[in-house]
Amino acid sequence: MDWSELTEGAKAVLEQTRNIRNDKIQIVEFEVGFQQPEEHADGGYPVSIQEEDYQSLKRYTQENVYGEKYHMARNKNMVKIIILEDGKIPDNLSDFPIFREYKTSYQEELAARRAEEAAQAEQEGSDEGGSTG
Repeated sequence: MDWSELTEGAKAVLEQTRNIRNDKIQIVEFEVGFQQPEEHADGGYPVSIQEEDYQSLKRYTQENVYGEKYHMARNKNMVKIIILEDGKIPDNLSDFPIFREYKTSYQEELAARRAEEAAQAEQEGSDEGGSTG
């Protein structure tokens, strides 16, 4: 299976199996059925990971033409995937960082944090512009 045959949601997940900044492997944990709110897409397209994306990922991890090996595990709607460097699961799996942005609970936490920061910034702004009595 070639990269071009993947669904967009599957590509979004696979792109995160390596940390963009340091090219280190990381575990990607995502939720099947996840729909990223537009305001969290940081100017890009919102990520959506549906059952068809999971099936596309599953097929790619077993049949990709690049010889890459992956380990993928699913428990209900939660899935974890990691690229395998030597074709085997590392002994120190717990030492790998986890990319969790494609989970509803993470997005809710992020929205709450952003709302709190905005309220705090607004409060600080009104404190500075207060009365000069």
